Amino acid sequence: MLCLFYLHMQFIDHAEITVRAGDGGDGCVSFRREKYVPRGGPDGGDGGRGGHVIFKSSRELNTLLDFRYKREYQAQKGQQGMGKKMHGKDGVDLIIPVPVGTAVRDPESNLLAADLVQEGQEFIAARGGRGGQGNQHFATPTRQVPRFAQPGEEGECRRYILALKLLADVGLVGLPNAGKSTLISVLSSARPKIADYPFTTLVPNLGVVKVGDFDSFVMADIPGLIEGAHQGIGLGFQFLQHIERTRIFLHLVDVSDAADEDPVSQYKMISREIELYGKDISIKHHAVIATKIDAATDNKRLDLLKEYCKANDIDFFAISAATGLGIMEMLRYLAQILNRAKNETNRH
Repeated sequence: MLCLFYLHMQFIDHAEITVRAGDGGDGCVSFRREKYVPRGGPDGGDGGRGGHVIFKSSRELNTLLDFRYKREYQAQKGQQGMGKKMHGKDGVDLIIPVPVGTAVRDPESNLLAADLVQEGQEFIAARGGRGGQGNQHFATPTRQVPRFAQPGEEGECRRYILALKLLADVGLVGLPNAGKSTLISVLSSARPKIADYPFTTLVPNLGVVKVGDFDSFVMADIPGLIEGAHQGIGLGFQFLQHIERTRIFLHLVDVSDAADEDPVSQYKMISREIELYGKDISIKHHAVIATKIDAATDNKRLDLLKEYCKANDIDFFAISAATGLGIMEMLRYLAQILNRAKNETNRH
């Protein structure tokens, strides 16, 4: 158990690295040496291209942990040209695997350079330098013995910010201890750490949820948000980025007797943080889920939240992850919403 928890703690979703492509090989200065040809012409070959640095997305990775320990990457240099017009060997491209869902940004302009959202997708992060031309290219009627060649070009050197945004169909948001970890552990094989204190979840958790015999979707448990999360307070705004790619997010609100705030205030506060974070997250389809209804001695808090959602035309469900009450109704709703979104995507 300790080992598993340690691995979860190593979830890294942000890194800044430097990549340098290989330099091109120099062109060769060479002359033919043949019997009975005392003054053979130039035959220096061209240098090889330097290796590119390429990011390639892979589903075998789910964290940017490797980039914490190694932040500089260098591709192979191109080989120098040789005599007899022989071309130098190109440098080997350096393929750097990154998790599917990695966004690559320029640290100075913050512009998106690549968004690697599909398995095997590639992005050339730095291009290798072109090989220099050998002296065979510089012979002219007035300069028949060129004793120089072109040097290889330098490979590109770039800095990038890598940000991992989880690819999930459904995102769970809410205050710490709203019941997100319990819900995802009940619905999927994910086993997040669960305890009765704030910030139990320190990293996002992913789980595959099965509905019926055929439908399934990926659910992400986003670590508990608090007031000021869009400014980095609490666990930081970096976890809000994981909601960006979800098709729908569920806003879990604790309606048990143990909850400190009234449920409507809980909902409004987290909604405000999501809206302030921006990135059009607040306009995504979402529903409110009242949780822990089995731990409420009366329905006062539940009814208050239900009436608010009804008045504001917000989809609403009440569930108990402990007893299973309301779970199937919520799952059928999610399957319907996701299938509709999938069909709309296919039409476009």
